[in-house]
Amino acid sequence: MDAVSVEPMQTWQGVHVPRVGGQPRPLRLFDTATGQVRPTAPGREATMYVCGITPYDATHLGHAATYLAFDLVHRLWLDAGHTVNYVQNVTDVDDPLLERAERDQDDWVVLGMRETALFREDMESLRVVPPRDFVGAVESIPEIADAVAKLIADGAAYRAEDAEYPDIYFDHTATGRFGYESNYDADTMAKFFAERGGDPDRPGKRHPLDALLWRMARDGEPSWDTELGAGRPGWHVECSVIALNRLGTGFDVQGGGSDLIFPHHEYSAAHAEALTGEHPFARHYTHAGMIALDGEKMSKSRGNLVFVSRLRADKVDPMAVRLALLDGHYRADRSWTGELLATAEARLGRWREAFALDGGPSAEATIARLRDHLGDDLDTQRALAAVDAWVAEARRHGGPDQGAPGAVRDAVDALLGVTTR
Repeated sequence: MDAVSVEPMQTWQGVHVPRVGGQPRPLRLFDTATGQVRPTAPGREATMYVCGITPYDATHLGHAATYLAFDLVHRLWLDAGHTVNYVQNVTDVDDPLLERAERDQDDWVVLGMRETALFREDMESLRVVPPRDFVGAVESIPEIADAVAKLIADGAAYRAEDAEYPDIYFDHTATGRFGYESNYDADTMAKFFAERGGDPDRPGKRHPLDALLWRMARDGEPSWDTELGAGRPGWHVECSVIALNRLGTGFDVQGGGSDLIFPHHEYSAAHAEALTGEHPFARHYTHAGMIALDGEKMSKSRGNLVFVSRLRADKVDPMAVRLALLDGHYRADRSWTGELLATAEARLGRWREAFALDGGPSAEATIARLRDHLGDDLDTQRALAAVDAWVAEARRHGGPDQGAPGAVRDAVDALLGVTTR
């Protein structure tokens, strides 16, 4: 199948983030590689890469929870006065997308464009601050091919011993540090590699854990002519190259869901470090937990995904969805229930009522607590409780400070991303 030219990705509409008075707090985040909550230490510009969607289906609540977690990181850095260079990719050519298009008799390009547009709408509705660069895999193929060629030249990659399809694989031992990001043992690595898109039994590979860098062209599949031969990129190297060419090495945070710890983030770090000889790829590897539905893991096979777009179509307030997803620690695996949404809707109603009052108790201590809790590894449950306490006092007794309702409202908007206007 001939390759298709695709226009560069466009990010979604920007979000106004109010300025908040008082003293910002530094952000401490859990780092998967060290197993510790450590300070993020950005310079004047904070840098973050968050792995994006493969656009073969709509944005479900697991996706949304991940992007909300890193939206909080973005907002706290903005509050601390940093400019933020945030990059996100879109895997707009990969096996799951091609398989879904074939199943539904759809054009894979049209499917990808349609679901990416829906993702942008969902992110706008949830008031996620957009990335500076929103980059598709297809538009990045020339730079990915250049990187793979360098890995071959440096001895970190090789062609499979297959006369028909000499695909290119990464030697996972190339850096001597493989495994430092996930800290998984060999059995766990083998299990997840097989379950999450790897091909351990592929003939012609030197080791079962060597990951695909470049898939040579097959009949019926899209491919691009490059110095490597006609083909398309593997998944992990896409993120390595997009991040390296826009952020460099040693950027502040590499983020995604906990299912990306291995193999995706382990390999993307290894590819990048083999390309540059520099370590580490990112200074923090931070991961969000999984969202279940009524205690059952959400999955396409179970057919129990809850889509943001469906909630929007059902007239659910996106701010209630955002509050519900924040009512749990970002690293925890947790469940979406009707009760959770109802609680969030009631909370949103109370907040709106309190923020519309003519006065209230002083906002200063509440805003300080909000910053303290969010700065402590994004402790959103305690942050919501701090706002709840101010709201309860304001609704019961009002207060002398006429500026307090607006000040708390703006802090909730800026730091939690919840607008009550």
